[in-house]
Amino acid sequence: MPWRESSVVSERLEFVRLAVEGVIPMAELCRRFGISRQTGYVWLGRYRVEGEAGLVDRSRRPGSHPDETGVEMVELVCAVREAHPVWGGRKIRGFLLRQGHQGVPAPSTITQILRRNELLTEPVRPQRDYVRFQADAPNRLWQMDFKGWLTLQDGQRIHPLGILDDHSRYNLCLQASTDQQTLTVQDYLTGVFTRYGLPDRMLMDNGSPWGHTTGFPWNPLTVWLADLDIRVSHIRPFHPQTQGKEERFHQTLDLEVLHRRRYWETRTQLQDAFDEFRRLYNHHRPHEALGETIAPADHYQPSTRRFPTQLPPITYPEGTHIRQVSTDARFSFQGHTYRAGKPFKGKPIGIKATTTPGTWNIYYRHHHIKTITTNV
Repeated sequence: MPWRESSVVSERLEFVRLAVEGVIPMAELCRRFGISRQTGYVWLGRYRVEGEAGLVDRSRRPGSHPDETGVEMVELVCAVREAHPVWGGRKIRGFLLRQGHQGVPAPSTITQILRRNELLTEPVRPQRDYVRFQADAPNRLWQMDFKGWLTLQDGQRIHPLGILDDHSRYNLCLQASTDQQTLTVQDYLTGVFTRYGLPDRMLMDNGSPWGHTTGFPWNPLTVWLADLDIRVSHIRPFHPQTQGKEERFHQTLDLEVLHRRRYWETRTQLQDAFDEFRRLYNHHRPHEALGETIAPADHYQPSTRRFPTQLPPITYPEGTHIRQVSTDARFSFQGHTYRAGKPFKGKPIGIKATTTPGTWNIYYRHHHIKTITTNV
């Protein structure tokens, strides 16, 4: 039942003593007393600091401490923390300001509120010693990577795929993918390109399905991106910090979504959680790298480069030698046979002389593939 007016302090005292004992879970205890968990945490926090005196109603008028945070704000802070258990003082303050609340206390005060109400866990943050960079406008650079797989209750493996705009940190794609195959990634990218347009460049890892496994960046996926006039970059081997923003996004996904359940039952359940987190992350959750109250959506806008309904024809400048790559991935030039690579089977390539006699650059569209040397 709710607090009885005739014995308010007694009810509160009984509540906090049961809460301190910790036998009954906080949520269940609050339900039994007919109060919200936020209110329960407020009274428990007061009791720990002031004892029974803290359970007496206080005037809402300013007293001798005009800067003291009001009960309503304390409850609001606790409510946000309970909804997002890994958010700290800065994140909560930015979120509340973004929602239009007035009189939001400083991050340090919010941290004290969380600590008094036993809602604070100190995060373990990785130490960074590398130089940060940021694209100067949306869609100049997208980062793309799979997160480490997880197993559903039925044993199925899921590979979360994330795509992030480097400038705004806007998440363009968060998919609970059942595999890491090229056609699967291409299908997801088609949906992203259709909605948001084309980026200038994409940064990705090494290996399947990204390419660059042995220093050769071309595979069916990167050739398709070249057809769309998207430049591709790969991170340095063993340097995941090159994709620091995508890596940090995956850490946030771990803390705020994946680790909040012991297991996920179905792919649909997980994808629903991804969709809800993506909405929160892009539009409501302030990103500290952008500003106190700034969410990624505030800095993002779709690309003006539209996804084409059909790929443009392959053309080369005048004076370029054009050769067709055979079904065995080779081409002939000046009496010699050279290997172009399997991704270019059946495609025309361009050959242009360099300033060094006997040395030629090989291009697919305007993308450099390799350099060959012939007999002078």
